[in-house]
Amino acid sequence: MARFNVGVHLRPQQTTMRALRDAWKEADRLGVDVITTWDHFFPRQGDPEGPHFECWSMLAAMACDTSRARFGSLATCVHYRNPNLLADMARTVDHISGGRLNLGLGAGNTERDFIEYGYEYGTAGYRLKKLEEGLLTIKRRLARLNPPPLGPLPILIGGSGEKVTLRLVAQHANMWNTPAAPDEYARKNRVLDEWCARVDRNPAEIERTVNVPANAVDKANEWVEAGAQLLLVQLDQPFDMKPVERILQIAGK
Repeated sequence: MARFNVGVHLRPQQTTMRALRDAWKEADRLGVDVITTWDHFFPRQGDPEGPHFECWSMLAAMACDTSRARFGSLATCVHYRNPNLLADMARTVDHISGGRLNLGLGAGNTERDFIEYGYEYGTAGYRLKKLEEGLLTIKRRLARLNPPPLGPLPILIGGSGEKVTLRLVAQHANMWNTPAAPDEYARKNRVLDEWCARVDRNPAEIERTVNVPANAVDKANEWVEAGAQLLLVQLDQPFDMKPVERILQIAGK
């Protein structure tokens, strides 16, 4: 089996800040390549009114608490923060971390987050249009900031829509993420390659990443065979690291 990178995706729901900080410190100690969290305002599983924490405040803390792993959002909704400001936030957190931030971006898909925080939800087409506009704004602002990002600050786009999202990945992203079973992931991967051919982009320039349920890490080779290069183990409270240790072993790390 081809070698692959290992990540952990910590979902900040039904938990405490102490538990989250302990989890990303332990993941960094274990030697994972990437640590991510999501950008929502309410739990998506369990009690809908349960504890939950905001993404970018956590990323700033993660930048301070870790020293090795790359880290980032999976994925930041471009509607929630002014894109120029978001670029500046990302640049600043990247400096705090010593240049380890990945900038994950997406169109957003959770209506409650939009409505309760005062954003227009609109249609999927509207949200994707705003994603494309936001990507262009963010890239322009990053090019103007002084000082610039300290690290490479790769842009990750999350999503699997074949008509728009994967086109945007081919045009703008350094990384791509979607949660999918291996067969479906392989199909989406082929669609992305087709978009790369259409826009004259080398498909090897885009790192392919996928979310893997904690109870499926022994099937890691199926996602690798489907084209995934970075496998992110999804964890909720109590953030049991045994699946992470197992997939690190499978990866030979």
